[in-house]
Amino acid sequence: MAIAKAERLMNLALCLLGTRRPLSKRELRESIEAYLEAGSDDSFNRMFERDKDDLRELGLVIETVENLDGEMGYLARRDSNRLPPITLDAEEAAALGLAAKVWQQARLAGAASGALQKLRAAGLPEDVDPYEAHGALEPRIPVHEVAFEPLMLACRDRRPVVFDYRKATAAHPEPRHVEPWALECWRGHWYLAGWDRDRSAERVFRLSRITGRVRSRTGKFTAEIPDVVTVRETVASWAGENADRSALIRLRAGAGYPLRAKASAVRELGDGWDELEIPYGHGLDAWLVEFGPDVVVLEPAELRADVVDRLRAVAKG
Repeated sequence: MAIAKAERLMNLALCLLGTRRPLSKRELRESIEAYLEAGSDDSFNRMFERDKDDLRELGLVIETVENLDGEMGYLARRDSNRLPPITLDAEEAAALGLAAKVWQQARLAGAASGALQKLRAAGLPEDVDPYEAHGALEPRIPVHEVAFEPLMLACRDRRPVVFDYRKATAAHPEPRHVEPWALECWRGHWYLAGWDRDRSAERVFRLSRITGRVRSRTGKFTAEIPDVVTVRETVASWAGENADRSALIRLRAGAGYPLRAKASAVRELGDGWDELEIPYGHGLDAWLVEFGPDVVVLEPAELRADVVDRLRAVAKG
């Protein structure tokens, strides 16, 4: 649902729920800014009737009655639209508490906290400790990238976007026109999966490599969204998670901790260098390039050649 329509429906629902007497179409039009901007009476009437039907489809009980002036009026009585009591067991309550704490560092933190307070007011047990219930588990999803929120909204609203993106092998960013499908966090980094219109193919983008502002575009998606979007599997293959070989590299001492975490063997060489054996799969060359002069590939020869080619491409850019 587009943001403008969602806001209009919310305003209409609040007007209907907040009134003690039936409100006419004229009064509702004067109270909601989007209706004032509707233009002709016919445009407003069509918009209002669609919105009213949409709210009813969402479950809001709207009554149509005659007001004091003999006009048809509308209202949504609170007693007819009250939610049933919320009954949650300890495990369900703890899960909700954990979910609200996940977004500690995102702009959604306020909304999550407010939702939790409303649930507690509606009957969510306050004496349930989510950490105790789940073995002192305290999940957090780090959201440092400015691009996260606009991309999250674009995924939700199915809106194409444009952003400048710098690949690991490129010296300068280039514009990408993308139909965003899904966001996923993997090992502390956020990734976007979507349809790259310029390349007519599915692509995965790391948010930390997006530079500048994410711009929304009008129009519908041109590619069908798959039932399963494999963000994590794609990124794992880049990082050599699906390994079927081993690579031997030299790594500067005190650098490349993600590589050290993956190493199956580490040997000190002296002179400020270590030798690591790394599980080797598709995409390892692109990952090694990110460590620049701190990494030297020893074996296999084809991996070394791929890394050298990527570094030369960066140097030429």
